[in-house]
Amino acid sequence: MNVSNPARRHRPNAAFTLVELLLVLVILGILAAVVVPKFSGRTEQARITAAQSQIATFGTALDAFEIDNGYYPKGKEGLNDLVQQPRDAQNWKGPYLKSDIPLDPWQRPYLYECPGRRNSSGYDLSSIGPDGREGTEDDITNWQNSATRR
Repeated sequence: MNVSNPARRHRPNAAFTLVELLLVLVILGILAAVVVPKFSGRTEQARITAAQSQIATFGTALDAFEIDNGYYPKGKEGLNDLVQQPRDAQNWKGPYLKSDIPLDPWQRPYLYECPGRRNSSGYDLSSIGPDGREGTEDDITNWQNSATRR
């Protein structure tokens, strides 16, 4: 004798339908399309701010080096003089940075030149920015170029 369980016969199915699942996926896709671009722009802005901050830190260390020695480190490799004493720096009181010379937020070296082409009485210090090309609008520099900076 095959007797059906009446409680089992009237119990509704507890699963989601395919239409419900597709609707949830569409909603999540729309939210992702709106939110992700906003956050990716924030990441790039954070990197730009970090590069500006690091250039300012280098500036402070370079100024301390100049006060102690009477000149800024010379050449393109001059930032190394902030962590290792050069032979010609008799009054060197460094290291002027707490760690080695960091890379910029895009993992490229900062560009240093003394005497500078734009700051002839000082130095030029820059990051080539997000696009990786020197001399473009997105470069982060220690000279005034605010009209082209974002």
